[in-house]
Amino acid sequence: MFAHLLNKELRAFVHSPRFVGTFIVGVCLILLSVYIGIREYQAAVDHARASQQLSDQRMREGSSWMRLSARTYRTPDPMMIFVSGLTFDIGQWSDISTQSGVRLQHSSYSDDPIFAVFRFIDFAFIVTVVMSLFALLYTYDAVSGEREDGTLKLVFSNPVPRAQYLLAKAVGSWIGLTSALAVPAALGILMVMLYGVPFGPIDWLRLTLLMAFSGLLCGCFVMIGILISSLTRYSSVSFLVGLMSWVVLSLILPRTGVAIAGQLLPVPSVAEIQGQREAYAQDRWNKFMNEGSERWSKHQKSDSSTDEALQAQMQ
Repeated sequence: MFAHLLNKELRAFVHSPRFVGTFIVGVCLILLSVYIGIREYQAAVDHARASQQLSDQRMREGSSWMRLSARTYRTPDPMMIFVSGLTFDIGQWSDISTQSGVRLQHSSYSDDPIFAVFRFIDFAFIVTVVMSLFALLYTYDAVSGEREDGTLKLVFSNPVPRAQYLLAKAVGSWIGLTSALAVPAALGILMVMLYGVPFGPIDWLRLTLLMAFSGLLCGCFVMIGILISSLTRYSSVSFLVGLMSWVVLSLILPRTGVAIAGQLLPVPSVAEIQGQREAYAQDRWNKFMNEGSERWSKHQKSDSSTDEALQAQMQ
């Protein structure tokens, strides 16, 4: 019975215009984001390599130790092609000297602030925002739509368990959605291999986990859509509730969670950490100078007592 219901859901899903639209949007967005990510990664690698060679050349040509300066550059992570994360927020290079600690400076967003407003659309954004919305659009009328059409009574006139019916709805929608996501994702991975991006074993493991959790996220939104469609009587109501749920879960809840976490466990800012480091360094310097002056005073007292003893012996 379950196989029959699942086959029915898959055939209806594949032949629906929603599947075609999702597939086209997924192919366009994912392949475009992967291509832009590859170009950004190659540009970052070339910039880091050329800058590091220039810094090494300056060190080799230096003739004075006082004027010698070293600078190191951050190696770009190939996973930035799929998930940009904080790649463009943190700095690209850091000076190495005894006067200051290692601190990354000049991020891509600080050099070009316009990109901080219109951030990079990566694979993670497409899954968490676009595909989650499509998951709710697929399933908002899965049960309520059949109730309005009258086909739900026809289905349950047969000995069909409700649990198998809902499970077939959820599994069929999830397979259809993940297939529309998996094909462009596989094409994106093939594009990465063709461009010769150096992916190591750890990078492949992280990419596999990213794909697995992306499918899990789509499954969660599919289950939410099935639940909303089962609890509402009309498709219009389930659509509005599903849209509100998507706004809360995809846009409001992540930012609210970060704000609540910041209130529960305050994280010091970069300026506060820098001030603490400078205060600690100044305290250690003062302690070193006091200990040195005390040793010098003791040394002078011992020298004076030795001189007095020698003068007493000479007399």
